[in-house]
Amino acid sequence: MSPRDAMVHVVDDDLSMREAVSSLLRSSGLRVETYASAVEFMCHRVGARQEPECLVLDVRMPGLSGLELQRQLMASPQPLPIVFITAHGDIPMTVRAMKAGAMEFLPKPFRDEDLLAAIEASLERSRLARHESDSVQALRDRFDALTPREREVLALLTQGLRNKQTADRMGISEVTVKVHRHNLMEKMQATSVPMLIGMIERLRTALGELPDAPRRGNSLDAA
Repeated sequence: MSPRDAMVHVVDDDLSMREAVSSLLRSSGLRVETYASAVEFMCHRVGARQEPECLVLDVRMPGLSGLELQRQLMASPQPLPIVFITAHGDIPMTVRAMKAGAMEFLPKPFRDEDLLAAIEASLERSRLARHESDSVQALRDRFDALTPREREVLALLTQGLRNKQTADRMGISEVTVKVHRHNLMEKMQATSVPMLIGMIERLRTALGELPDAPRRGNSLDAA
């Protein structure tokens, strides 16, 4: 990942700290946007970007605190990885931030290398999360392209029913079942039944129960 393909947001009410962090990150080839308050950040943040991004966030600021902003961001579908920086941290505050998903909690003054390492790890987490989101969306698009009949065959197939059993259950011919099976495997881009089951389980884990989604059966050997 090139640093130019990522964005670091810096939120701190201390102008000198914002400028110092911004200068450090830009000298490392990173793109940076700075904000004087959590409210200013929320006002400018329209939605998630396509590129990896993370947040360098002060804890104690006038108005909305860093921990309160973290709580709001964690409720979003793709929360930003957060690196906290503070001159007033304590153990309970650190534990609270880390339990809520913060990547790092750095006391001021901190070493440049520590901040850069935390940001690098945060951007990598953001990149992986976006890749997973894109992959899940691609699977959902394939699932949505299935016809109602193909979904019905899919449900029975992943329960371990053979073609003849599926045909009897649906009241159609075995040849028709084979046609539906071929089409749904092709649409889902699955080369085996275990691979197909893995796709469906991955969708359910990421998105919850899907319409007409099959459940895992006791057998994988459909004819």
